[in-house]
Amino acid sequence: MPMRSPVEKAIWFIESHFHQEITLDDVAQVCGLSRFQTSRLFSTTPAQTMTSYLRGRRLTEAAKAIADGAPDLLTVAVEAGYGSHEAFTRAFVQQFDITPSEARELDSLDELPLVQPLREDPETSASLPRPAIVRRSALQLAGINRRFPIDDFAGIPSLWQELHAYDGAIPGRCGHLAYGVVSDMSAAGNSYRYLAGVEVAPESEPRRPLHHLTLPAQRWAIITHHGHITTITDTVRKTFAQALPDAGLTPATEPDLLEVYTEAFDPWTGTGGLQVWVPLREPSPSRMTVTVAQP
Repeated sequence: MPMRSPVEKAIWFIESHFHQEITLDDVAQVCGLSRFQTSRLFSTTPAQTMTSYLRGRRLTEAAKAIADGAPDLLTVAVEAGYGSHEAFTRAFVQQFDITPSEARELDSLDELPLVQPLREDPETSASLPRPAIVRRSALQLAGINRRFPIDDFAGIPSLWQELHAYDGAIPGRCGHLAYGVVSDMSAAGNSYRYLAGVEVAPESEPRRPLHHLTLPAQRWAIITHHGHITTITDTVRKTFAQALPDAGLTPATEPDLLEVYTEAFDPWTGTGGLQVWVPLREPSPSRMTVTVAQP
């Protein structure tokens, strides 16, 4: 039997439980991914994020119940996960641009932007190649660190501009690579932390406003992104939805993702490509093989 993708696992879990109290952590556990990794699985769907998909599905089913003549809007609101009529109405208007009472008067829901259940992993363009696997020592970084809403990637370039102001003045800098670190997804799944940084020597002292971050020694899966920097979200999604499952690899969660910018990357044009590094869980002892050197 083929391995189901994390997207399909998430869809099944949401469709089986969206009338219950479920969180991003619950879905991430089913998928075997982190909060950030799980949320990005939905980036090619109209909902864009898992939490948007969950909210849209609940409100869509609520709209259908109202259209079918449900007499008590508060009961519908509670079943959709809202504790009051007012909160439900606000969310309903935001989703459909009409109130629940106005929806009751419609002859058909065909004109509403209903969120229908996804049946399988949405199709994407060409698959990614099998990741390269490396093990590297701990990595000490220094850079600019900020929290962003989950659907906001437009603010990241400004961090790199701030970091460039410190070119040549970062104590203990090592090498010429630059690193973007995605981590610390919020429990609600609505924000993440991004660090734009460079490698520094372990003994380097932090200097404000630079933030120091140490990534532990571990195994990494590496996928090369060849396109423009603005298309990296598609590569990230396919890394977790296709490349890692196809290779039988399970991502770890600290950090969620590491972007590695080599000297081939042109920060002026956004071209030249970069590498996406994902930390990997260590294989279980039963799956590990040991090679004994002959005397």
